[in-house]
Amino acid sequence: MFVDNGVPKYVQLVGFIEQAIASKDWKLGEKLPSVAKCCMHYRVSRDTVLLAYETLKKRGIVQSVVGKGYFVKSYQVETQRKVFVLFDELNAFKEELYWSLQQHLGENVVVDVFFHHFNPKVFRALIEEANGNYSDYVIMPSNLIGIETSIQKLPKEEVYLLDQTRPEWQDYASVHQDFAVDIYAALTKVQVKLKKYEQLVLIFPEEKEPLGMVEGFVKFAETTKIPYQVIPNFSEDLLQVHSVFIVPRDRDLVQIVETSHANHLVLSKDYGIISYNDTPLKKIVEKGITTITTDFQLMGKTMAQMILNKKRVQVHNPSKIILRNSL
Repeated sequence: MFVDNGVPKYVQLVGFIEQAIASKDWKLGEKLPSVAKCCMHYRVSRDTVLLAYETLKKRGIVQSVVGKGYFVKSYQVETQRKVFVLFDELNAFKEELYWSLQQHLGENVVVDVFFHHFNPKVFRALIEEANGNYSDYVIMPSNLIGIETSIQKLPKEEVYLLDQTRPEWQDYASVHQDFAVDIYAALTKVQVKLKKYEQLVLIFPEEKEPLGMVEGFVKFAETTKIPYQVIPNFSEDLLQVHSVFIVPRDRDLVQIVETSHANHLVLSKDYGIISYNDTPLKKIVEKGITTITTDFQLMGKTMAQMILNKKRVQVHNPSKIILRNSL
């Protein structure tokens, strides 16, 4: 039954099982032969059978029930990979990233997306439930504390970190932003314009935003000797004339613009704004908001290529500053 053509026996066994499922010899929900029975029928080792079953499980074609065995889950045997994607939250940027990832992975890859909402308990629970049920794990760790053990439970060669990484995770493949380098480079490009203002103010809510952002911001301000502040939230009394606000969150951006209107301040003349993550609206609001942004479509495409080609590298996704009326 097996052919000596250099193809591993477990791969050939996967093919036999796929054919049986596709032809509906086994129905949805039907139990596959036990590992022992499969060993006897195909005259292969237990490890070969387990590897074949687990390969099909990670592709979402079969599922396992502890103490009961393996069962047919899907007739879609053309599915080559099943990818677990864990985002921090849903927003316009993550949606763009997701669709790019999905598009470039192709039709024969199933993508399941989940959100941890910056909650370590939710993060750990989702990882634990997903472990062993996917061929690849794309994880956006954000700046969560105490999640290292959960990630380490997954096979390292199947894990891909997205958007953020850490020095201690250098062994993991990733497509990430380098927030310290990117904000420093962006501010340097508009340094001449920034010199016209009296201070720089970074609004930085620590629970969600990347810590590297503060590092790069402070380095730039101290290098250029421009007075600066780092504050967790915006309040109306902070809207001082001749300040530039660097604003990662759009809710703070809206509040600043509304407060300036109430106080009859003119954007780019009385104060400045640099936002994060470009959207079509930022081209229009206040005649254009200057934005530091990465290319989320490219991030999704690069991640898809890494998964399909099984590349284990770390890629810095490029960032740029788009200069508009707000500065």
